[in-house]
Amino acid sequence: MRFTSSIKNDREFQRLYKKGASSVRPSLVVYVRTNRSENNHLGFTVTTKVGKAVTRNHVRRRLREIYRLHEAGLKPGFDMVVVARTRAAAVSYRRLEAEFLSACQELGAAL
Repeated sequence: MRFTSSIKNDREFQRLYKKGASSVRPSLVVYVRTNRSENNHLGFTVTTKVGKAVTRNHVRRRLREIYRLHEAGLKPGFDMVVVARTRAAAVSYRRLEAEFLSACQELGAAL
């Protein structure tokens, strides 16, 4: 991901949960907030409710790939957290991709 850095600090995750705009879909929730940077900051949350470690990592890899492929179509200057819901493990890649893109569109993060 060329123009994106990772969110790893719990404080940044909590700030997005409290003050960011959110869009809820059946298999994921996207939180977005503007930052004062030219780059995006991205974090993923996949809880143990989704499944065991192999399943959680599989969902996380799929979400990361979806973001990577569509990074050029997203506006710069956003902090973004993607929270996988329990259905994320069972849905197809295309469905997950469509839900992510529609959530970004709704939040104004897509071009």
